[in-house]
Amino acid sequence: MESDRTLEALGNEYNPDILRAADEAYSAQEFSDKLDIPIATCYRRIEELTGAGLLELHDRVLSDEHRRTNVYRREIDEIVINFEGNDLDIQVTERPEVKNKLDDVWRTISQE
Repeated sequence: MESDRTLEALGNEYNPDILRAADEAYSAQEFSDKLDIPIATCYRRIEELTGAGLLELHDRVLSDEHRRTNVYRREIDEIVINFEGNDLDIQVTERPEVKNKLDDVWRTISQE
């Protein structure tokens, strides 16, 4: 993960909100509705976050309109940024695989 790209992505408006909400998988439209973000901006922010390795395409689900829709979820639990001297250190803690699987099961059950 590139430190500069990570910091840039975290500093953009709406990105921290999207990351906080992305504990569960959501589509761009769901993020937009839930967080009151304009849809075009939401797509751009998702692209920035995936490019920085902070958000990942989780699945392609069938929407109510019977179209395939991308849903995104963060694969990280924690980011620690340390400024010491002239160095920048960013440590990222990824979500445990077990938590991801439990979330997947819960999402499947709740859609039925």
